[in-house]
Amino acid sequence: MRESYKREGVYKEIQIPISANIALEGELNIPMNSNRIIIFSHGSGSSRKSLRNQMVATRLHQQKIGTLLFDLLTEEEDRNYSNRFNINLLTERLILVTEWLTSQKEFVGFKIGYFGASTGSASALRASVVLSKVVGAVVSRGGRPDLATSILPKITIPVLLIVGSRDDDVVALNEKAFALLTGEKKLKIIEGATHLFEEEGALEKVAEEAINWFQKYL
Repeated sequence: MRESYKREGVYKEIQIPISANIALEGELNIPMNSNRIIIFSHGSGSSRKSLRNQMVATRLHQQKIGTLLFDLLTEEEDRNYSNRFNINLLTERLILVTEWLTSQKEFVGFKIGYFGASTGSASALRASVVLSKVVGAVVSRGGRPDLATSILPKITIPVLLIVGSRDDDVVALNEKAFALLTGEKKLKIIEGATHLFEEEGALEKVAEEAINWFQKYL
């Protein structure tokens, strides 16, 4: 089965079971001849349909890097606004989804990375400590690593923090977080970009930085 994935690639919408009565919606896209999968952890109020994450995912596919985008919360859970900022819950979901993916026979031997955005970056960083033997690298886009401050010195895998130069508050938060990271790390500030990287060419630069990071460390 794995060989067919490698030869032909696959795109499918999936349901990821994480408990007896909860399944999360996801999109799995594995290009032909891929041996890497990046799991996306979206920000508060977003979903697997995030246009920014979808754009980055498309660029990854062009480099034969697979992606899994999924909803961290069910529709019912998302109606409770506080759940969107429950980093412990979001981290637990990301861990469970990662464990589910790596338990699938088709993906034995695939290298796994995380791409986190906004609050999703905090859950990606936290999960990377628990799954340091599974996850090989983390990229954060406009992230809130300050929401994972206590575990930053414990992170052993390579971490790339990407921030827009005009996102002043988040730049400051990322600079403080960067100082606490003790492993391989990089802080990339995209000149002229704001928090959502809506400026022309800004998101393309994010994708380029992420691709280079994953290709180097996965």
